[in-house]
Amino acid sequence: MLQFSRSKIITVLLICFLGFVYAAPNMIGANTRGWMNEHLPSWIPSQTINLGLDLRGGVHRVMEADIDSVIVERADDIGALIRSDLRDEKIVTNNPIASTEGVRITLRQADEVAAARKIMFKAAPDLVISEDGNTLIGKFDDAFIKDLTDKTIAQSIEIVRRRIDETGTREPIIQRQGERRILIQIPGLEDTSELDAILGKTAKLSFHLVNVGARHAPGSKLLPMAEDPGEEISVQRRAMLTGDMLTNAQAGFQEGQPIVTFRLNGLGARKFCKVTTENTRKPFAIVLDDVVLSAPNINEPICGGSAQISGRFSVEEVSQLALLLRAGALPTELYVVEERSVGPSLGADSVEAGKKASIVGMLLVLAFMVLSYGTFGIFADIALIVNMALIFALLSGLQATLTLPGIAGIVLTIGMAVDANVLIFERIKEELRSGKTVMAAIDAGYNRAMTTIVDSNVTTLIAAILLYSFGTGPVKGFAVTLGIGIATSFFSAIMVTRLLVILWLKRGNNAKGKELPI
Repeated sequence: MLQFSRSKIITVLLICFLGFVYAAPNMIGANTRGWMNEHLPSWIPSQTINLGLDLRGGVHRVMEADIDSVIVERADDIGALIRSDLRDEKIVTNNPIASTEGVRITLRQADEVAAARKIMFKAAPDLVISEDGNTLIGKFDDAFIKDLTDKTIAQSIEIVRRRIDETGTREPIIQRQGERRILIQIPGLEDTSELDAILGKTAKLSFHLVNVGARHAPGSKLLPMAEDPGEEISVQRRAMLTGDMLTNAQAGFQEGQPIVTFRLNGLGARKFCKVTTENTRKPFAIVLDDVVLSAPNINEPICGGSAQISGRFSVEEVSQLALLLRAGALPTELYVVEERSVGPSLGADSVEAGKKASIVGMLLVLAFMVLSYGTFGIFADIALIVNMALIFALLSGLQATLTLPGIAGIVLTIGMAVDANVLIFERIKEELRSGKTVMAAIDAGYNRAMTTIVDSNVTTLIAAILLYSFGTGPVKGFAVTLGIGIATSFFSAIMVTRLLVILWLKRGNNAKGKELPI
């Protein structure tokens, strides 16, 4: 137990060294780190722990998804499909009525209800169909609504995350809250106008053929023009191409004017080529969130898989449009239902209080170990300092977000970090009292205390894992620092302290006698 190979000594010392190196950027100012990033090689560690909303300040926002519009849109699509299938069978109907409950279709002939019901069930098996005279009523069941809601919220969270990540914001908290709401916390954000700009748009991009000379043609809709407020243009309701076929979008310039260039995936490129080939010399509307950005003529077939969007845009507008197109379209609109800002001064007070608590706690533990165990207490104190460096190094390397509960986890770890050493040292004292030599007592102390140390650390680690698995935001922050602290304290107590004891013994410090400064 007390034998350390050269390779093991080198490994322990290397881990300790790397711990201090990766923890060091947290101890220097932002200006110094900036200078280091500019003048020193990129491989030198410069990452620091990210401070959470409660420490750094920022924006807390809760947004609610318009699920009802998604349900109505789905009902509208299903109604159009059913009406098309009925038309193929020569069954005449009025226009389907879509609602949050489902679809209502009224037949012209009452004797066609039975046949229409079969067609309706085949086209939309998710509907629970009933009859009211010559009207067929298809309702969505609860399972369908729940599944659609879950998918919409999951997709919205992913798109919101992509959009926020595009701005360079680090470590935002984006998660579901309740049935239809999304919680967004962005540390360090003071001006919410940028957040409003990137989240306030659904960013549904589509391409439609323009109805030339017919404003109210069947299967068409009137949409406003972005370039000419008050003017409307008639476009075909069915989109020839949709934004989900985009693979990239970038802001650029053409003849000094800001534009957005984009690329399509394989399917989109083929469809775009076919549409532009069949409709050369015809206008083609580019629509974003039911507003026509521009409606240029198709001068020639576009078959390269790339195109551009131009108009009277500013540089900022095309940059924002490119960002939204890259991130993807939200499945529905999100409405702000709660928003509050946390000032950086409150966060600074919390950081300062956390520092004081950590320093006071650490000093008391250091003093207690020296007073209780003498030289071996100093070894334990050195291991504790190494342990703190490793915690900060791992949090920095993982780019974890530190919150107030996270600071509480670190303070708790300071006390827990010496538990293993206390168990070992007390066991060594018992072995010495039983008449064993120093070497034998130390060996027995480490061997016999190991089971207890492993058991206590594993049970605490299980608790941390459960807290992380079932907890939310702040609880997860506490669980992360607690879990990391358990791992680093086990290493520092078992490996670092033992290495120091062995080096002390190798110097001939009473290895064979019965006196031990403990």
